[in-house]
Amino acid sequence: MIARFKDLCLDASDARLLGAFWARILDGEVADAGGDDTRVDPRSARSDAESIWVNRVPEPRVGKTRVHLDLRLAGADPAPLLAAGARLVREPDGDVTWWVLADPEGNEFCAFGAREGTRPGPFEVVVDSVDPLAQATWWAGVVGGVVEHGSSTASVVGAAGFPWEYWVFVGVPEPRTVKNRMHWDVEMVTPEPTALLDAGATLVREPSDEAHWWVLADPEGNEFCAFAPRPTG
Repeated sequence: MIARFKDLCLDASDARLLGAFWARILDGEVADAGGDDTRVDPRSARSDAESIWVNRVPEPRVGKTRVHLDLRLAGADPAPLLAAGARLVREPDGDVTWWVLADPEGNEFCAFGAREGTRPGPFEVVVDSVDPLAQATWWAGVVGGVVEHGSSTASVVGAAGFPWEYWVFVGVPEPRTVKNRMHWDVEMVTPEPTALLDAGATLVREPSDEAHWWVLADPEGNEFCAFAPRPTG
C-alpha cells in the first residue's frame, strides 16, 4: 500500500445547487468549502461515513458519466429520490434490476432496491474501464485490498480508507476521452508521489500556491489528486 483513499469529489457548474441536491439524497448537510465550492457532510457519526466535495468548474458536463455512485434505496422504488430532484433515465428491465437516475446537472447514478441486512445510501463507486481487471489490480496495488472479478467487472474490496463496500470497475468498449466529472483523492504514505509514478501513474500537474496537491492519472487516464500525509503529533 502506497496511498489510502481520501475523498470523493464532484465537478459542478453550480456547486451550491448540486451540493444541496446530494445533501438531500444522502441525508447530509451542506458545508461551505470556500469560494464557490461546497461539501456534503454526513449527519451520521459512523466512522465510515464520507464527505463529498462539490467543486465549481467553468466547463459544462459533456460525454458519458464514467464514474458514479450506486445507492441502495430505503424502499421498493426511487420515488423519494425523484421528489428530491433526481430525473428518471431508465427503469428496471429484464436483467437490469436497478433504476438509472440523473442529478440536476445530468450526472447519472444507479439506485438499487432495498435488501435485507443492508442500510440505505451509497454502497459502491463504479468506474467505466476498458480493462476492468487491470484497473482493479492496479488500484489494489496502490491502496491495498482484495480484487474480486467476473466476466466483465472487477472490484476492489477492503481498500485503505475506502468508506463504501465496493470499488467497481466495469468493462466498456470506449476509452475515456474527456475529464471525469467525479474523481477521487488519495493520501500518500510519503511526502512525494514517487511511488505512485513508479507504479505507473502519470503526472498531470504539480502543486502550486493555490493547490498544494499533485494531480495524477491512473493507467487509463482517470485523473486523481494525491495529497502528502497529514502531520501527526
